[in-house]
Amino acid sequence: MFTCFLVGTAGSGKSTLTQAYANWLTRNQFNVALVNLDPGVRRLPYAPDVDIRDYVSLEEVMDKYDLGPNGGLIASIDMMANYIGEFKEEIEELKPTYVLADTPGQLELFAFRSTGPLVTTAISGESSCLVFLMDPLLSRSPTGFVSMLLLSASVEYRFNLPQINVLSKADTLTEDEIERIVEWVEDPQTLLNAIDQEATGIRREISINLGEIFANAGFLREIIPLSSLTFYGLDNLYAVVERIYTDREGFI
Repeated sequence: MFTCFLVGTAGSGKSTLTQAYANWLTRNQFNVALVNLDPGVRRLPYAPDVDIRDYVSLEEVMDKYDLGPNGGLIASIDMMANYIGEFKEEIEELKPTYVLADTPGQLELFAFRSTGPLVTTAISGESSCLVFLMDPLLSRSPTGFVSMLLLSASVEYRFNLPQINVLSKADTLTEDEIERIVEWVEDPQTLLNAIDQEATGIRREISINLGEIFANAGFLREIIPLSSLTFYGLDNLYAVVERIYTDREGFI
């Protein structure tokens, strides 16, 4: 069993990618379990096989503890830890080949509180990875791309799992914009040159320094452009996931 945790900022396309990738895997004869880890989501584009809302409901938590939406969501996510055992048992009973775990829309609550790493550790199978969705509109500018890299690196540091960076909603970008973003990763000097042309003053200095740090630390790795609408890039995502699974199996 291989578990993919889809993480990213609100609106980055986690749920639609969960649905699209599940459809792609199913068409290729894989047994897939869909897991919803967001206790506050109202609607999903897929039917989850295992749903945290069966254990923790945002609306019920708000009513019970007289909390507003923000406080209720924090409390709900923290309460997830109380049901990890039951949640894990539900997943294992399905005997899936792949588990796709759709994480809460509020990335900061899942990644930067203790619950997120605790949950990912508990429900991971023999191997697991993070799929980090990079916002396409922010990523098309060099300084915006650096800010996404900063967030991506912070998430990877928190979870300490193999991480795949994907450029979500690639259908909203032009081919030239996609090629330019991919080039920034493949040749970091092009990113530094682009920053130099776009930014000035302290913003320029910080962005260039961060770009150099990411390049030297190995965070400027392959980025996979994806479209959940057209299924573009899902075969490439699968190939990278399989490589992680094979490498970790060999290591074990």
